[in-house]
Amino acid sequence: MGKLDGKVAVVTGGSTGIGFAAAKRLAFAGAFVFITGRRRKELDVAVTEIGRNVAGVQGDVSNLADLDRLFATVKDAKGRIDILFANAGIAEPGALGTVTEDQFDRMFAINVKGTLFTVQKALPLLTDGASVILNSSIVGSKGFAGRSVYSATKAALRSFARTWTTDLKGRRIRVNVVSPGPIDTPGLRALNQMESGELTDVYTDRVPLGRLGRPDDIAAAVAFLASEDSAFMTGTELFVDGGLAQI
Repeated sequence: MGKLDGKVAVVTGGSTGIGFAAAKRLAFAGAFVFITGRRRKELDVAVTEIGRNVAGVQGDVSNLADLDRLFATVKDAKGRIDILFANAGIAEPGALGTVTEDQFDRMFAINVKGTLFTVQKALPLLTDGASVILNSSIVGSKGFAGRSVYSATKAALRSFARTWTTDLKGRRIRVNVVSPGPIDTPGLRALNQMESGELTDVYTDRVPLGRLGRPDDIAAAVAFLASEDSAFMTGTELFVDGGLAQI
């Protein structure tokens, strides 16, 4: 018996990295998981690797028609959502003075607009007492150079969790945030390549636990927030960062 037996979950950005690890963990715990991704090939590989209790729906969270198609698919197949992990997001470097309008629009469209409308369009399917989890970041609380726009998008998600907790308290829907530190994902490696430097050299000396995080570290936190183990938690931010933002 899994802790999430019979639950229905949706994970956006579930093809790789944190989203994939979380979807795999939720499926292993007994939930049926719908995952999204913009690239069909990666999405199909992820579905195959998870192997059971999973379906893939190609789409971009910044495209409202794609979100409508996603939730229509979920409605037709399962009729409800018990767990929503709004994970899809992008990061691009940009020091003040170099930020372009395209960068700004792209990051806010996916990270902020995409998250808001993912949750809003899921509302009719969310069960009373459902768990909504937003994927933020320690950058929403820290002042790392060259991250101003990305950090602002993640700080917005922290604010969403507070206000949506109030908006949805009548339905007992819990809204929480998981805020990863440096996690060894394709996204972080791509970001690091833009700025040069070895990934481990950049981060491990800063992290009190002395290592990069793994996608499974975040997946475990997401599974906790999705389950009844966190039944008295809402509106909170759970840092999974090896202590980086805590000292």
